[in-house]
Amino acid sequence: MNVPAWLDALYTQKFFAACSYHENAKKNEKNVCCLDCCISICPHCIINHRFHRLLQIRRYVYHDVVRLEDLQKLIDCSNVQAYTINSAKVVFIKKRPQNRQFKGSGNYCTSCDRSLQEPFIHCSLGCKVDYVLKYKKDLSPYLRTCTTLQLGPDFLFPQDMYFGDEETTPHSTVVDSDEQMMSCSSGSSGSEIHNAIGNIGNFVRKKRSGLYVCARSASKVSDEDDMATSYMSRRKGIPHRSPLC
Repeated sequence: MNVPAWLDALYTQKFFAACSYHENAKKNEKNVCCLDCCISICPHCIINHRFHRLLQIRRYVYHDVVRLEDLQKLIDCSNVQAYTINSAKVVFIKKRPQNRQFKGSGNYCTSCDRSLQEPFIHCSLGCKVDYVLKYKKDLSPYLRTCTTLQLGPDFLFPQDMYFGDEETTPHSTVVDSDEQMMSCSSGSSGSEIHNAIGNIGNFVRKKRSGLYVCARSASKVSDEDDMATSYMSRRKGIPHRSPLC
């Protein structure tokens, strides 16, 4: 079986290079792989790929890595050693060849001869794929069906990034909040909004025998506002001491 196109893109695409479409924009490094288009994109390109499967690429010791949680949705990553960065398990994408200086006990990568922790036998995703294709001739049992893949909550968009209207916003939570705000504003007339702002409450501080009372203004209020109560802080009474014996 041939390697899937998205997996081949992880090997061949160049990440963390400047995006040619957004040369003058800030934070234009291509740190996302669109698995449907099989290309590397930058955060400014996401608006055109918002309905595609997106995989964030990270850097660890000058190598490209992906989160194990995301990669497990695409392919079986068992026996591949993972590393922890920023409280997240990550897996190297490409091989990291290393000459074995001595032969000793322990686990070594099946392709790179890199020393590994037990019980891992592959140091990267590429090493496992090569091992499976070499000895089992078929990668299909290890592939998993993944129809949707979104960026993690820790993915940072540039602050100067403009998405236009709510339909082009990549985060559904932002779209929901915008729709709620629009529905609330459309359901109220301009005069109602003006009155609501005017009746938010003119708080007056009054001084009565050393006590401060915070009360709501009673001018131009509705019947429901008549139910409002005033809060005051009361001075404690003078403490009484027991008579001396």
